[in-house]
Amino acid sequence: MQPRLSLVTLGVADLERSLAFYRDGLGLPTEGIIGQEFDHGAVVFFKLAGGLTLALWKQDDLAFDTGLEKTPVSSTAFALAHNVMRREEVDAVMTAAARAGAGIVKPPQDAFYGGYAGYFRDPDGHLWEIAWNPAMLPEAG
Repeated sequence: MQPRLSLVTLGVADLERSLAFYRDGLGLPTEGIIGQEFDHGAVVFFKLAGGLTLALWKQDDLAFDTGLEKTPVSSTAFALAHNVMRREEVDAVMTAAARAGAGIVKPPQDAFYGGYAGYFRDPDGHLWEIAWNPAMLPEAG
């Protein structure tokens, strides 16, 4: 297996609500919901930097496709992280997320590694860290 990740899919309860959160609230670009002509196929894709794609798919459809039983989302099972170039961007992203309906888990604060970070949960409980880490700045662009 090559050391790369191409797609991250989040199972969501309400696809339209999650689309609004990520597109309208956080400003992620998308073509909207596609695949509605297929049973269990409605999905939203967001092209991210570095060739990564974030997908939103109804949790019921993800469970159907995998054959696994649907379980509640656990906010402590994993976290998605968004590193920013400047410290003040952490506050701006966290404010936008809160305005869009995110639950603030940990307000932005100085981090033990010399950076600045906070956490929020999206409307389905998926955990996001927004961080400025001077030792791990994102690529420009």
